[in-house]
Amino acid sequence: MKFSRLNVVLIFCCSCLLSRYSSAQNVETVYSSNIFTPQLFPYGNQQGLPVYTLNSSDRLELEFDDMDATVKSYYFTYVLCDYNWQPVNLNPFDYIKGFTQNRITTYRYSSIALTRYTHYQAFLPDANSKPTRSGNYLLKVYLDGDTSKLVFTKQMLVMEQKASVSAAVVQPMTPQLFNTHQKIRMSVNTGDINSFSAAQQVKVVVLQNNRWDISQRDIPPTFVRGNVMEYNSDNIAVFPGGKEWRWLDLRSFRLQSDRIDHADYKKTSTDMYVKTDVDRTGQRYLYFPDYDGMFNIITYESINPFWQGDYATVHFSFAPPANQPYAGRDLYLAGAFTGYKLTDQWKMNFNPETSRYETSAFMKQGYYNYTYISVSRSNPSDRIELEGNYWETENSYSILVYYKSFTDRSDRLIGVGSINSRNDRPGFSF
Repeated sequence: MKFSRLNVVLIFCCSCLLSRYSSAQNVETVYSSNIFTPQLFPYGNQQGLPVYTLNSSDRLELEFDDMDATVKSYYFTYVLCDYNWQPVNLNPFDYIKGFTQNRITTYRYSSIALTRYTHYQAFLPDANSKPTRSGNYLLKVYLDGDTSKLVFTKQMLVMEQKASVSAAVVQPMTPQLFNTHQKIRMSVNTGDINSFSAAQQVKVVVLQNNRWDISQRDIPPTFVRGNVMEYNSDNIAVFPGGKEWRWLDLRSFRLQSDRIDHADYKKTSTDMYVKTDVDRTGQRYLYFPDYDGMFNIITYESINPFWQGDYATVHFSFAPPANQPYAGRDLYLAGAFTGYKLTDQWKMNFNPETSRYETSAFMKQGYYNYTYISVSRSNPSDRIELEGNYWETENSYSILVYYKSFTDRSDRLIGVGSINSRNDRPGFSF
């Protein structure tokens, strides 16, 4: 198949539009400076997408730390959102069975750790409060039963299994993307759901590595055969392959990993200095197991890392090419632990004395993946991850299928599919 220059330009324009539109879908926010390491994940799987199946025994874990180290009255509630993560105009009693707000009663003071904090934990859904509709939910955590005292929000998915999803990761047919990108070829069977107009009623979202900031959505079906929709067009669901993620092992502060240059141990705190990173765009691809940008709170020297894990101030540095700052661009530290937020909190500053970009983060003991993102000051949608892109890279993908009939008042999540770009990975964990 031959591609004209115009076709290639159109493909890139479509990709840019999808990325720009999807960037607003990451609605998770931490509003209180005393809250650290908020997590919402399937029970026992910190890297999992928080999906709860209606009327099932699924459990989600909510974990977070309050650095004020006192006991407070934290509450949570669910807010049903539409496909665009905007709250729907429904009474909470229309989608919550039981109490609309619930107090978090499980907490522990930190022990062993130098850093003092109170760890809070909840298992969702609570027996006294369960979602009754499928769709997108924003989990809100707030103080004293007052929703105006919002502390943080987390995205949560509630599914009713109505559709089946099959998918494959293939190389794009576009010559310019063949060796650097990954395309998701999908098929969705909506079963006995009455999809009178599939293109309007069924919507598909594709996530790479659980990232809402680069999700692709509003994907039109290529073919519709009854209740089966095929998504095979060359210019849809195409993602940069990236490279296996940079890693940082903080499972022990005493037993330093080879990514740590040195540490400064004080009586009440710890500073860890990470070895200087460089632009990996020109480096050849090498496979090694990673967490696909996510992290795992875990320690070597304690029983329960959630309330016995310590915190350290971790110092990152990045050496730009020729030791010169990027002209017209800013550099950000990014990963699941940053929420992929390109804000001042995660912006790196260029130090002319060391010719390095530098920043620091207050991080809990665990194993982390991270990357660096370069952003144009004049065009914020111009973002480059300084890793290089390779078709062979191992990435995980989630396919979310939404349905809204002409009488529904909210978008229903009727299917979730997952696929990995590689099936030849070694079978060990770390």
